[in-house]
Amino acid sequence: MIEEVFTISVTDDRAIEKVIFDDNVQYIHMVFNKGEGLPEHFSNSNVYMTVIRGKLSIGLDDQEVHDYSKGTVLKIPFNTKMNVNNIDEAVLELIIVKAPAPGK
Repeated sequence: MIEEVFTISVTDDRAIEKVIFDDNVQYIHMVFNKGEGLPEHFSNSNVYMTVIRGKLSIGLDDQEVHDYSKGTVLKIPFNTKMNVNNIDEAVLELIIVKAPAPGK
């Protein structure tokens, strides 16, 4: 078999899954319920964030929080301060792609 196969969980429970972590890319699956998110941090690569379901509330650097619904893809530059949260009732599900992989 030439291809590698990876799976992500299908859940409504909080999840942060490092699906692919290699020299080329980091591919991360995340699920957050209301009131959950990530600690404030700076992006360590170019970040491509896809909202699969729910509504993402995100503050970047010093700008106000913006909301993005399913089907939205964000491109966030390297070294941007990020504050990622779900403040909505619906479950938030994200796919995060970091390219190039941090440290490369």
